[in-house]
Amino acid sequence: MKDRVKRVALGSDHSAFEQKEFLKAYLETLGYTVRDVGCGPGERVDYPDVAVALCARVVREDCDRGIMLDGAGIGSSMACNKVRGIRAALCYDMRTVINSREHNNANVLTLGGGLHGASELSEMVRLWLETPFPGGRHLVRINKITAIERGGYN
Repeated sequence: MKDRVKRVALGSDHSAFEQKEFLKAYLETLGYTVRDVGCGPGERVDYPDVAVALCARVVREDCDRGIMLDGAGIGSSMACNKVRGIRAALCYDMRTVINSREHNNANVLTLGGGLHGASELSEMVRLWLETPFPGGRHLVRINKITAIERGGYN
């Protein structure tokens, strides 16, 4: 069973521009509509700026999910998780990709562009987009995360 993901926001800082461009072409061959939120060729940017633009697309539901790349994925994950409504997961292998969807219903994936080869990035992104969130016992935990975000969890 696949989630019904059709529109993907995709962004990177300058350190992962080439990986973003590769993934954009790859995702389009799989039939996804890709919304490139930056950065452009030769542009030097701070990853929080691109991360916020990407998350805005997901929160407004212009895009079903988002994928953000920077040097290691750590800073982007931190920035994305400051945006209300975002559950960003920094993933580094196939197990964490699956876990981020099945257990945490992550709506943004952050990756270290320079830490993975093209085939590994492709497989991680494809698997993340295709892994459904089953709900069940995990939904209780997602609701607690949302409560923390709203300041109502003690």
